[in-house]
Amino acid sequence: MGRKPDPNNARESILEAARLAAQSRGYAGLNFRELAGTVGVKHTSLYYHFATKGDLAAAVAKRYWQDTAAGLDAMLAEVGDSRAALRNYPSIFRKSLENENRLCLVSFMSAEYDELPDEVKTEVQAFADVNVAWLTKVLVAMGLSPETSEQRAKSIYAAVAGAQLMARSRNDIALFDALMDGYRSAGLLPA
Repeated sequence: MGRKPDPNNARESILEAARLAAQSRGYAGLNFRELAGTVGVKHTSLYYHFATKGDLAAAVAKRYWQDTAAGLDAMLAEVGDSRAALRNYPSIFRKSLENENRLCLVSFMSAEYDELPDEVKTEVQAFADVNVAWLTKVLVAMGLSPETSEQRAKSIYAAVAGAQLMARSRNDIALFDALMDGYRSAGLLPA
C-alpha cells in the first residue's frame, strides 16, 4: 500500500521514501541521510518533521496500516461480496512483491521487533490487528461464528504473510501464487 507523494509536501515525500526503504531494508534501513538524498532535501530538514528515527518509523507504520485498512474496506465495497473480497485478500501482499520484491513493511519490522522503539511496536501490532479484524468481519459475513472467524482470520493472515516472506527470500512471485493456490485447495482461502 502506498500513496502518491506530493512533490510540494516534504513530509509526505519523506513518508513515502521511508516506506519504500523500510519495505526493502526494514527499520534498520531508515537512514536520514539516504532518505534526504532520495527526497532531495538536507538531512537536517527531516528532523523538522520527525524528531527521531523512531518517530519516523512510527509515522510510516501508522500510515501503512491506515492505508491498508482503507484499501481492504475499498476492496470489500468494490466487489460487494465477502467471499470475493477474501479471495482477493492476498493481492495486498502480492503488490509488495510486484514492487521490486519488497516485503510488507510490517513483516519486515516484525522481524526486528526487539530493536524497535515502543511507539513503532504499537503501530506494527496495529497492522496485524487491522488485518485480523477485517478478515474476521469478512468471515462472519460468510456465515462463520465470531469465535471460529477470529481464529481462522489469524491463520489466514499468518499464512499469507508467511507466503510473502518465503517468496521474497527466493525472489519468486510464482511461489507466492502457488502457495495461495495451495491455501485455496486446502480450504483456508475460498477457491
